[in-house]
Amino acid sequence: MQVEGSDCAWERDLSLKYLLVSEDEDGEERLLARIAEVEGLFADPAPVSRQRLTLVGCVLDGPLPEELCVEIWDGDRPTGYRTLLDVRVVEQRLRDVVVEAGVEPPQATYDCREQPADPRFVLFGESSVSVGSCERIDGLRIPHPLQPDVPMELIGCEPTERLTKALREPGHSGHTGLWAVDRTGRPMAFRAFALDITASRPSALGEGLLDITIADRLYDPPPLLARPLWQAWYEGVPDTPNSWAPYTQKGRHEWLMLAMGNDGPQRAADRSGGTHHLDGRFVTDGSGLHCALGEALLGPGAYYGWGGDGFDCLNGGWGVVPPFTLVWHDADVARQSPGLRAYFEETVRELERCRVTVVLR
Repeated sequence: MQVEGSDCAWERDLSLKYLLVSEDEDGEERLLARIAEVEGLFADPAPVSRQRLTLVGCVLDGPLPEELCVEIWDGDRPTGYRTLLDVRVVEQRLRDVVVEAGVEPPQATYDCREQPADPRFVLFGESSVSVGSCERIDGLRIPHPLQPDVPMELIGCEPTERLTKALREPGHSGHTGLWAVDRTGRPMAFRAFALDITASRPSALGEGLLDITIADRLYDPPPLLARPLWQAWYEGVPDTPNSWAPYTQKGRHEWLMLAMGNDGPQRAADRSGGTHHLDGRFVTDGSGLHCALGEALLGPGAYYGWGGDGFDCLNGGWGVVPPFTLVWHDADVARQSPGLRAYFEETVRELERCRVTVVLR
């Protein structure tokens, strides 16, 4: 990522952690400000409501995972989804399954508010692996979709002329966002929002710096558990194997999002051949699998896919392409982990289909 003006040196004896950018008519990102800190950036979603549901007319390929995505289809197209968290099976009656689960509030326009007249429900587990289908869901109540707006505070902003102009024009809005950067200025993560400035004042961090209040809540704020990960990656791309292992599944997912933005030297050119060793001791979920796979092929902090598109990297552009040999050590950890068995088998099949020799140990 190259932002016009972002290659200038930070003019203060402060830690630069963020770049405020805007997109011009040509789609180029332009620098608005360098920022020392942001308050109100990290936020957990609203608590989910726990409900008892009956999945009627189920056809299942295995046990229901703890996190279940129910995709709602109208004819031949998906029109929305419901996310069920911490799913617990209470009773199973022939093809009906009674569960207790947290129902996540709707998060996007795609997440339809009204159910189609003749819907079809497809069930997905972690990493978008299909686990079956059902005819309907009885007892489902849709929670309130959004949390109240929470303003963000941009602390210690060194504004460019573009931002100074925006401050002179109340109500200015546009396609803007924040890049989190590491100590060297390398971009790590991006969040978009509307630039709706409600207040600005001199910052205690230095003369000429501003603290700016932004009214708009982030549509997709990083969760609170991501804060220590961002702080760790701020010091540089981790170089210790299995640094991702202590985190929960959601923390490992956030790790993958940071790894995806790591345009390191391994991205210079694709290479094939050779033998790579995957440390499977901590592969207990889909995110952990992709953390371990990226590390096996490219080293600590590297990215090699995630989720339903986890194997697109095999087509090239991410540093390693088939054919090569992958020795998967302690493979039984993944094979025996609840909710991961199906994805483990699918992973092995897909790797072998793409001319990867997989050796399970």
